[in-house]
Amino acid sequence: MLDFSFAFTDADAAAGRLDKAVLARAPGSTRALVAACFAAGGVLAGERPARKSDRPAPGTRVDVAGLAETRDRAVEPEPDAALSVVWEDAHLVAFDKPAGQACHPVRPLERGTLAGAALARYPELAGVGGDPAIPGLLHRLDAGTSGLVLAARTQAAFDAVRAQIAAHAARKVYLALVEGAVEKAGGVSGHLAHADSFRGRMRPVSGGALPRGEKPMFAETFYRPLRRAGGFTLLEVAIFTGVTHQIRCQLASIGHPVAGDALYGARPLPASGAPGHRLHSLSMTFAHPATGRETTVRAPAPPWA
Repeated sequence: MLDFSFAFTDADAAAGRLDKAVLARAPGSTRALVAACFAAGGVLAGERPARKSDRPAPGTRVDVAGLAETRDRAVEPEPDAALSVVWEDAHLVAFDKPAGQACHPVRPLERGTLAGAALARYPELAGVGGDPAIPGLLHRLDAGTSGLVLAARTQAAFDAVRAQIAAHAARKVYLALVEGAVEKAGGVSGHLAHADSFRGRMRPVSGGALPRGEKPMFAETFYRPLRRAGGFTLLEVAIFTGVTHQIRCQLASIGHPVAGDALYGARPLPASGAPGHRLHSLSMTFAHPATGRETTVRAPAPPWA
């Protein structure tokens, strides 16, 4: 954790926002951790609580308290935590994450994550991937999404599979229970961006609709109906891109939000049901980093599918 003070300079003013000035002085932190520090009231400008977008006058004293660095988010192994392993070899390991569990810590000392359980059983994951908060994980799922999470046990395997994901060469298949009747297979393509008025939510955008400095992210989601019942449709969903909330946002944009996904307008599910919304990571297909052979790793289907 960092505590420091500085005077806002003319150079800071030219660069713009206060959060950028704070991050420039704390290279071991991240934009998300700086934002969390602001949200917790840890940044004062002229002895008053500051906002990320503030532009103080040059010479204003800025005090920062409790700013976390990336190393503060390092995962602690949790040997007593449950862990469902569905496949492994010397290079990779795949887990079946339950709905309601976070993939990795977002706050210092956070417990109960998949990463903590995985690190206890596979200590070689530590250091793989370069981010101590996400040891070895090749992709992530929202806490409310269940299913397959693939991790690399070596840096070489991590680099090889991540390159495929970045090149849209790895295929991920999900099961999604959505509201309404979906009659035929289809797809949704377009750009997504973070919602400026709703923290943690994505929105479809056109390039011209974005605030200056915000980059649109292209996403493409393909789906086909498997069966319909009780006002819902079970879909098989395939993606090659991996934008935050891609499936949830794009299915909601065509009037079929994932069941239980209140963030994107779905009705609440019965309290007696399974936790989370009804989205499940079923499989991932990629070229194996050691052999080059096409490999498909699967997780079991969830009870609601």
